[in-house]
Amino acid sequence: MPRTFSDLAAPAAVLWDMDGTLIDTEPYWIAAETELVEAHGGVWTHEDGLALVGNPMLVSAQALRDRGVDLPPEEIVDFLNSRVAAGVASGIPWQPGAQDLLEQVAAAGVPMALVTSSFAVLAQPFAAAVGLFDVVISGDEVSRPKPDPEPYLLAAQRLGVDVATCVAVEDSRTGVTSAVASGARVLAVEVMQAVAERPGLSRVPSLVGLTLADLTRIARGDVLDRLRAS
Repeated sequence: MPRTFSDLAAPAAVLWDMDGTLIDTEPYWIAAETELVEAHGGVWTHEDGLALVGNPMLVSAQALRDRGVDLPPEEIVDFLNSRVAAGVASGIPWQPGAQDLLEQVAAAGVPMALVTSSFAVLAQPFAAAVGLFDVVISGDEVSRPKPDPEPYLLAAQRLGVDVATCVAVEDSRTGVTSAVASGARVLAVEVMQAVAERPGLSRVPSLVGLTLADLTRIARGDVLDRLRAS
């Protein structure tokens, strides 16, 4: 008797990026970067901000120093975090479809991890407010942040699952590189950076309308590419 979709197992876990993927914080980051560079007499454009999307915090700090911000990297990171934290504190800026898909996965009992380049000062309050993540991996607790696979490998290890049986959801080139290198199945959401087509990579323009069934198909090896069709 042929197997139906209902016979297929859900992903062992779903591993979520935060900024840009689940919540729309990138405008906060770019505004904070612009404020800091201009305060030091420099110029920072929207395109400059887009180039930093998904980067480790200290990499972004060095980019701002290269534009004339005369502060230690740690102070730059603290400034950016404080500005973005203030924005998020006014209300979680959910990306379209993100909250609904998170709740579907949680209702099915599928473990979830938050895997972000943001530091714990941002990641932990968000995770606590949502209350659905089993594990949180922040950028300041790994020795090799994204684009290295360490954050996703660590998330799978802490969940006690094989990363190859997980689906990672990302939006940036840096994050996609990290997730693919870890061996996870990857769903890329095209938000602020174009997502290039590559073998085995699923791509969507947003999380709207996505379901646990879609993530299950991706976990079993199917490729969902809604950008190619558009």
